[in-house]
Amino acid sequence: MNKQLRLNLAILCLTFLAFTSCQKDEENTPDPSWVIDFNQQHLEPESFWNGSDGSGGFEAGPMFFPNDYNQDWASWSGFALSNITDNTTPGWDNQYSAFPGKGFSGNPNYTIMYVSEYDPTNALRFTEAHKGKTIRAIYVTNTTYAALSMRDGDPFSKKFGGETGNDPDWFRITIKGVRDGQIIDNKSIEFYLADYRFTDNSKNYIIQEWTRIELGELGEVDEIRFFLDSSDMGEWGMNTPSYFALGRVEID
Repeated sequence: MNKQLRLNLAILCLTFLAFTSCQKDEENTPDPSWVIDFNQQHLEPESFWNGSDGSGGFEAGPMFFPNDYNQDWASWSGFALSNITDNTTPGWDNQYSAFPGKGFSGNPNYTIMYVSEYDPTNALRFTEAHKGKTIRAIYVTNTTYAALSMRDGDPFSKKFGGETGNDPDWFRITIKGVRDGQIIDNKSIEFYLADYRFTDNSKNYIIQEWTRIELGELGEVDEIRFFLDSSDMGEWGMNTPSYFALGRVEID
């Protein structure tokens, strides 16, 4: 066998091995995870959708983002879509702004969630065909409204830390899984959107960037529910604006 023939056979064998190896890897690779980053939802620049069309929410990937809009009061709860970049104007009029001034990883779109204890829209749900999946992680941050309220105080909410900075204030999300209509009570995840409980005040913080929360330990769920609470409470409940922003969802 001449040298050229041996070389051709070697190349042929290597090609076959590479093909079968790749084929085997492809066969054993699980389906890719879903990633929801809201880039498929259309919004005009510097605008928002708050459910005023009465649609009750929107779908993205295998998930449904509920919204409850009250026509009589022009109020809403649940999820709103936004690409507002104003992260300097305080107050309720700027309720649709995420504090980073943009979506996750520079994306324009993100969601704002207003958590109302009076409405059942404090949940992120799988659509009927996709129930029982695992949410790997979400990326959240503060809204401009909540962050500036905590940082500076406003007519309804206190300045976190008080005048001395020593008040042990905090603002927290608790996330629980739901399966077959029942909350999985033995599993919950807590994440602090602001924490001023440190002895060293230089460690006090208000979340300003998109931050990952691992949710895999909740296991297979039909939905996850969000609960907000704060150290700043009044006669009618929580004084801290009951908002946070959600910019990305990763699903196994």
